[in-house]
Amino acid sequence: QVQLVESGGGLVQPGGSLRLSCDASKFTLDYYVIGWFRQAPGKEREGVSYIRRSDGGTYYAASIKGRFTISRDNAKNTVFLQMNNLKPEGTAVYYCAVSNMLTISPDDYHYWGQGTQVTVSS
Repeated sequence: QVQLVESGGGLVQPGGSLRLSCDASKFTLDYYVIGWFRQAPGKEREGVSYIRRSDGGTYYAASIKGRFTISRDNAKNTVFLQMNNLKPEGTAVYYCAVSNMLTISPDDYHYWGQGTQVTVSS
């Protein structure tokens, strides 16, 4: 079974940066896509980005494109989300999860971590 642990969240001022990490106990061949999601209070969980473990192919949601970068270290079973120029609307709990599909729909992801809180405020 895959276990995911997110870390790296915190309080940051608008325009600041954070780097989130998603550490996996293991990755199976079935789940070859790792996604980042976020959920703000009172809102539905939304897809932010995903990466394909094999070749590093990526997807970014329009709302964060150009500001966030997803990357992976296959040797360490870790996926990162570098977040630059953060905005107050980026305040949310950020989660990672795995999928066997190239999709950003949360319904197609599994083995969710516990999440890490990101707060963007002055």
